Amino acid sequence: MNKDCIILGIESSCDDTSAAVVCNGLLLSNVTASQAVHEAYGGVVPELASRAHQQNIVPVVDQALKQAGVEAEQLSAIAFTRGPGLMGSLLVGVSFAKGLAASLGIPMIDVNHLHGHVLAHFIHTEEDDYQSPPFPFLCLLVSGGNSQIVLVRSYKDMEIIGQTIDDAAGEAIDKCSKVMGLGYPGGPIIDRLARQGNADAFHFAKPSIPGYDYSFSGLKTSFLYSLREWVKEDPDFVEHHKADLAASLERTIVEILMNKLYHAAKDLGIRDVAVAGGVSANNGLRNAFHAYAKRYGWRVYIPRFSYTTDNAAMIAITGYFKYQDHEFCPMEAPAYSRVAH
Repeated sequence: MNKDCIILGIESSCDDTSAAVVCNGLLLSNVTASQAVHEAYGGVVPELASRAHQQNIVPVVDQALKQAGVEAEQLSAIAFTRGPGLMGSLLVGVSFAKGLAASLGIPMIDVNHLHGHVLAHFIHTEEDDYQSPPFPFLCLLVSGGNSQIVLVRSYKDMEIIGQTIDDAAGEAIDKCSKVMGLGYPGGPIIDRLARQGNADAFHFAKPSIPGYDYSFSGLKTSFLYSLREWVKEDPDFVEHHKADLAASLERTIVEILMNKLYHAAKDLGIRDVAVAGGVSANNGLRNAFHAYAKRYGWRVYIPRFSYTTDNAAMIAITGYFKYQDHEFCPMEAPAYSRVAH
């Protein structure tokens, strides 16, 4: 097996500890430990997240290697999320990757978390028949912390042509869910309720931002103020209308996202369009992608649910591509929380 290129990927940017093994471009294992502790607080608590990573990282990496049938000594390199993310969480993954790479005498590959989400479209196992998008393609990257339109020319040539100027789409959904008293994380709750509701029941403000950039703070404020007025008249308003509220909120966010993406695709003459990030698991957004494909002749690429949220498979596959180009990083490379790399 010495001739094989075997990459261990480590992801610890937020509250999921994940490790994956890729061999010659094929995924052999992808193990993730999620943290339920944050639900009681209505959001991720950084200090609790980093402690949980410390508890989880050794067993998660051990399981990933065992499931892949790979010994640590067979690894060619270790890929890790260097940023962006929560600094305390990142430091656990970065420190572990450095220690393991040093002990094995193998190179390290730093991965930008957002690049990883885009390249999740290139994760393959021996059994799957998923078609990866051809270059160039457009990728709508939507998560709790990011909403971007990315022009992807190659594995390492990506240009952000539009992004949120304030809240991300996922952040807006979480905050509106919290206002409704539905719990955290809001994305899956809103998604589930929206399937039972009337998407045309309520209308909320849509921002008018030039170019391909997004804004979701106005929508969030509009939702909050509208809800306040309705609850004044009927204290049980949310309980009576939560499915319709969820469906109307989801429809508004999906329309904002898709409108900019449509204009970018049209202006650039690109018909291969992908979606990535945690919000790409949303049913309404996936349906919109299929509808646009029918209407505008797009070829759409939607990753499997397991590759939409934070996972190490996307870090390992990105590491595999960087390994081919000998793009290694020095041992002293620090983690970064927000700086674009």
